[in-house]
Amino acid sequence: MASTACFMIVSRNDIPIYEAEVGTAPKKEDAAHQHQFILHAALDIVQDLAWTTSAMFLKSIDRFNDLVVSVYVTAGHILRML
Repeated sequence: MASTACFMIVSRNDIPIYEAEVGTAPKKEDAAHQHQFILHAALDIVQDLAWTTSAMFLKSIDRFNDLVVSVYVTAGHILRML
């Protein structure tokens, strides 16, 4: 089964710095927009969790159908979202 993922780096002001689609499935414009929407929707959950836990890796913070959002939060509150 071919799958894709979206990797995004987001600044502390919720401004996307870097974004890349990775995977083996053919690129579809709809899938790219869906991945962006899911990651942006998960930002609110990340903001709440980042201040209440000391963990830097927040795995499986949000789900949409078969897609899962995982986040690594740096000490400077830069987010690496997958």
